[in-house]
Amino acid sequence: MTAFLAVDGGNSKTDVLVCDTAGRVLGRANGPGTNHQTAGGVDEAMRRLAHLVAAATGQAGLGGEPLELAAVYLAGADLPAELAMLTEAVAATDWARKSIVDNDTFAVLRAGTDAPAAVAVVCGSGINCVGRAADGRVVRFPALGPISGDWGGGEALGAQALWHAIRAEDGRDQPTALAGAVAAHFGFDTVTELSAAAHLDERLAARLGELSPVLFLVAAAGDEVARTVIVRQGEEVATLAGAALRRLGLTDVPVVLGGGVLRTRDPLLHEVIRYRLRLVAPAARLTVVTDPPVLGAALHGLDALGAPPAAYHRLRTVGGLDP
Repeated sequence: MTAFLAVDGGNSKTDVLVCDTAGRVLGRANGPGTNHQTAGGVDEAMRRLAHLVAAATGQAGLGGEPLELAAVYLAGADLPAELAMLTEAVAATDWARKSIVDNDTFAVLRAGTDAPAAVAVVCGSGINCVGRAADGRVVRFPALGPISGDWGGGEALGAQALWHAIRAEDGRDQPTALAGAVAAHFGFDTVTELSAAAHLDERLAARLGELSPVLFLVAAAGDEVARTVIVRQGEEVATLAGAALRRLGLTDVPVVLGGGVLRTRDPLLHEVIRYRLRLVAPAARLTVVTDPPVLGAALHGLDALGAPPAAYHRLRTVGGLDP
């Protein structure tokens, strides 16, 4: 059987598999995020990847010759220039004879469906959307945050929780239970104290994304301010999916939802997504992917190497990603 490499490099973690075209997982490794935008540049991201690839190939007993293929899907492969830069960096390694490099949202899409035409929205620490048509056309978004029109994801939701909490506390806005919950999460008596501490401490400021689950808990308890934020997030997910569907001219296709914010299946969030998506694409079929995105990278590898149907079944259900 032909062995190949599958990589899902995210913002906070990276998963690496060595698989073969029979659908077996021969080796695996996981480690910190390898998004070059947040890991300290391409050189550091590649250093981290190289360490994980060596660990996975070593576990597989394949530490010698290059593998046949490296299917590498990375957060931060957003703009064409970034994709070209990362493609060149992977091609310069001795991991495999040939390589595929793309944005990690395509790994989520592939993990969520075998359909040739589909759309995926990922809402994790950030938010992104991609789509593909059966004829090979692809649609993607810059996914650069507010400067490219994006709204939402765990980091942004955490910031929104803090924003509403301090405005409620100091009287600029309506009362919300977020004020007490946000302060308590970090062990402060007031949100004002938390905001001042985050301003002075970069490490604390970097943790504000932790407030996203707090936001969902407060919303689930009925707080109207928190619920308004969740509704907006659901509308944004549906808006992204609808835009991708329109640009590709698709209707009756799967819409795959992935990422930590969407995997929780929060009832309010998913109710809003279903309702808003029905308005623009009533035939679209929502599905939430719970498999790790690295499965999608591995399935892309099987696609590229022309693996037999049994390999897909084995990777997904039998010999695949179970420890």
